[in-house]
Amino acid sequence: MTGTELRVDDLLAAARDKTGLTEFGDDWFLEPLGVLVTSLNDEAQLSATGLELTRRRLTALLADRLRLRAVQRAHPEILEVRPVVAAEICGLPRTGSTLLHRLLATSPQLTSTMSWETTYPLPFPGEGPDAAERKRRAQERMRAFLELSPDFGDIHTVAWDEPEEDVILVDRSFTSMSFESFHWVPGYGDWLRTTDQTKAYDELRQWLQVLQWQQPARSGLRWILKSPHHLTAVGTVLDAFEDCSIVMTHRSPVRAVPSYASMVSNLSAQYSENVDDAGLGRYWSDRFVASLREFCAVREARPDRFVDVRFDALLDDPVAEALRVLRALGLSPGESDRAAFESYVERDRASRTAAHRYSPEEFGLSESRLERDFAFYREAYL
Repeated sequence: MTGTELRVDDLLAAARDKTGLTEFGDDWFLEPLGVLVTSLNDEAQLSATGLELTRRRLTALLADRLRLRAVQRAHPEILEVRPVVAAEICGLPRTGSTLLHRLLATSPQLTSTMSWETTYPLPFPGEGPDAAERKRRAQERMRAFLELSPDFGDIHTVAWDEPEEDVILVDRSFTSMSFESFHWVPGYGDWLRTTDQTKAYDELRQWLQVLQWQQPARSGLRWILKSPHHLTAVGTVLDAFEDCSIVMTHRSPVRAVPSYASMVSNLSAQYSENVDDAGLGRYWSDRFVASLREFCAVREARPDRFVDVRFDALLDDPVAEALRVLRALGLSPGESDRAAFESYVERDRASRTAAHRYSPEEFGLSESRLERDFAFYREAYL
């Protein structure tokens, strides 16, 4: 497939050719895919490399949709699997949510989506239950990613075998904040925040079903998931997973927003040679103001479904905070939970790299503006 722009029909054909499969199932995903492709063509200013990387990524996501439908047809028992989601962690980015997620996921009472399986959620032909080929490819993919963005590891800890955001599974619905984090696609972002994401969350449940089906030992565990994407659809999350709580990590947006803008700038540079850092900062600041206002409104209507974790408290005593969250989720922590948390904290501290440095001014922002714009949130939760 060649050309200077993306085309939906070409992507669909490429996925069919790649897999030898033809049935995508419900075609509702064509709307979000079409909106995304239009925004990528019109706004993202993709470089030649960025265009090719994006084409490959979208083709791979479509191929996984085809493979999922084929696996469901071959194994209809998958649709009888009942994943139970204990919580979605969905604070603003850069608020300690990754630390909390990976910490909680070590509990013997919980399970989570692993990085390698969010990238390769379905078995390759002939692959055994150890998923050796998918793990090998995930390691290779991580190395290639860090070659493209060698400084990214200083911003966000990258590990192929650690818990990772479930939004990477949602990417396959093309209804995901991930695309905004890699590309300048404000038109797509506008659409995302006004659309009903119910079908995307139904598909997230299907992905959890197929992961749990592959590892039956998970059937007695509850899922602990995480992504800031879920702030775009807080009410939908609660409707989709009836036993799910929202665990909200809180940190001053004066720190969190510029930090995320720095991360997005680093990612976007893989795909475009024209990254507007000031534009990114203002874009994400405005997006997060809107998301937090929606969060506050949903929380006011359904307060019993939320648990708060403050960034400073998490850093001061991560084990105590993790134990507290377990209790808030209706679980009874034991010595095995504490031991797992303590072990993870020790490993995490040993793996820390250079400090992530940034300033609001680099991204068209100022502390005074951020304090003013997020005053409603800071007064309520910080």
